[in-house]
Amino acid sequence: MNVNPSCPHHQDAREFETHAHGQTAALGRAMGRRMDHGLVLLLFGDLGSGKTAFAQGIARGLDVPSSFTVTSPTYTLVNEYPGRLPFYHVDLYRLPTPVDPDEIGLLDLLDEDGVVAIEWAQRLHPADRPARRLELFFTVTGETARSIRIIAYGLDPSDLINDIGVCSLR
Repeated sequence: MNVNPSCPHHQDAREFETHAHGQTAALGRAMGRRMDHGLVLLLFGDLGSGKTAFAQGIARGLDVPSSFTVTSPTYTLVNEYPGRLPFYHVDLYRLPTPVDPDEIGLLDLLDEDGVVAIEWAQRLHPADRPARRLELFFTVTGETARSIRIIAYGLDPSDLINDIGVCSLR
């Protein structure tokens, strides 16, 4: 995995390159381990770009027991998992754009004290995105390679993204 610490488009951004599903999950796990309070993660990217692998890693980093299989909630919209912090995995793929977050109960989740990872976040209207969040942009760059750009809004990203090194992601 490669880390690009300088991201010219946004001062609170970081780019990572992963070369396997396991590395994408390891990035999520490393971030999940550092989370000590609720946070919203908006995941953007095409089908197969690594969003679910990353969410699976977040779950393991939050100490969701391995007896729970973390899958994308495409048909249920939200899966909730117990862990050090509650983990809510949301998938907006099947919903029309823009999604009304109040209509599907998403606003209630955003007020919870857990970690909320929202796949297909582009279906949310920008005005409905919480001020305090991480936005993650997943891009397929090869058969198993992915580029993941993480931008922090309304929080100090240093405890989550600036100190994640290559060694912690193996």
